[in-house]
Amino acid sequence: MTATATEIPPAPKQAAPAPRHVRWKHGLLIASFVAPALIMLGAFVVYPIIFTLVRSFYDASGGDFIGFENYIHMFTNDSTYTAIRNNVMWVIVAPLTCTFLGLIFAVMMERVRWKTAFRLIIFMPMAISMLAAGVIFRTMFQEDPNLGVANAVVSGVHGAFSDEASYPGARVREGFDISDDDGALASTDSLSAGSSVDFPLIGVKQGDLPEDAVQAAQHSGANDSQISGTVFLDVIRGGGGTQGQIDEGKSGLPGIRVDAVDANGDVAGNATTGPDGTYVIEGLDPGGDYRIALPPTNFEQGFQGVSWLGPSLINAVIILSYVWIWAGFAMVMIASGLSAIDRTLQEAARTDGANEWQVFRKITAPLLSPVIVVVLVTLIINVLKIFDLVYVIAPGQSKPASNVIAVEMWTASFGGGNDHGLGSALAILLLILVLPSMIINVRRFREESSR
Repeated sequence: MTATATEIPPAPKQAAPAPRHVRWKHGLLIASFVAPALIMLGAFVVYPIIFTLVRSFYDASGGDFIGFENYIHMFTNDSTYTAIRNNVMWVIVAPLTCTFLGLIFAVMMERVRWKTAFRLIIFMPMAISMLAAGVIFRTMFQEDPNLGVANAVVSGVHGAFSDEASYPGARVREGFDISDDDGALASTDSLSAGSSVDFPLIGVKQGDLPEDAVQAAQHSGANDSQISGTVFLDVIRGGGGTQGQIDEGKSGLPGIRVDAVDANGDVAGNATTGPDGTYVIEGLDPGGDYRIALPPTNFEQGFQGVSWLGPSLINAVIILSYVWIWAGFAMVMIASGLSAIDRTLQEAARTDGANEWQVFRKITAPLLSPVIVVVLVTLIINVLKIFDLVYVIAPGQSKPASNVIAVEMWTASFGGGNDHGLGSALAILLLILVLPSMIINVRRFREESSR
């Protein structure tokens, strides 16, 4: 037998290189698509960054090179320190809160029948601009209960559980033996026990009277250890009546404290007027002389709510407005990830006896971790650049307490500072703070696309 040589297949022929003019045409075609994007990127991203970096080494006028003085001033300035501290607080509180609420809303959305309406209600604030949302929240948290919804609710709840009564603007009618001593209304003459004194007041609107106020009544009289009287509104709706007299249609003023002050200026006894305005001060010395006084606390404005927009609470209000807007974004992103996970793993865990909390903690949350990280990092980038809400919501006296880096940068450059060198340094600081989060997000996107 003769051995036959193994036939070796011929090597594949290499394609001949395209002619130079064809390669030139392909290059021009690619460049025609890429060039507009590169030009826009260079004009609106690269050039501003380089110009801002260079400008940060010059003085306010831009004429003198001062090196790192803007950066030194930036880190030794109290307002910049406050801005950095507030940005750290924002990064810790706002993204975590939005992500947590978004996770809860996404899980709840699968268990409610009206999920479309639920999704619409939570996501609707995203359709509102940050400027409009800032105006809404600044109005809601006004200190005046007649303007701010929050303080209207707080004042209403306080009034429901408080017995305090206040009549701001109330005063005694002229022509009666009652004096106004530093806001307190007191009888001019000294009285002995067993006497009585009335206080006809004006300056109170009928509509502002407490709900329990009724027709004023004449006091029933006092014994030798009491002083009694009536505090009433000396006005009849529509007019009429005799001044200083308790006529039909005149309302008592309930809840007013009445003090009996002895000759030494000490309060010997006190009482509170009832719904008909009558009072009886008991336990007085029969031989003593007293002046009957209505303390100024009766005529103060009373509880008006909480100073939400004050320096102590302004950051909480602004962060609340941000969470109200962006919780819907977190919900939609996490809900999309939730719809893509393998449900058989959850069913298998339930079959093995796991309760819903264990299923969520051991199965659902780990499967959603890539989406949660993306949402969290995206929100961190967003809050580092926060400007609109802080600038709109915070009133003038609270702006220093709510300052953030973006607002400080705008103020230094355009908001009256006119120091573009310092503003540029602040812009570079903001860029440096944002870059790590951007790099993390880009890497996450690349990992997801490579799978």
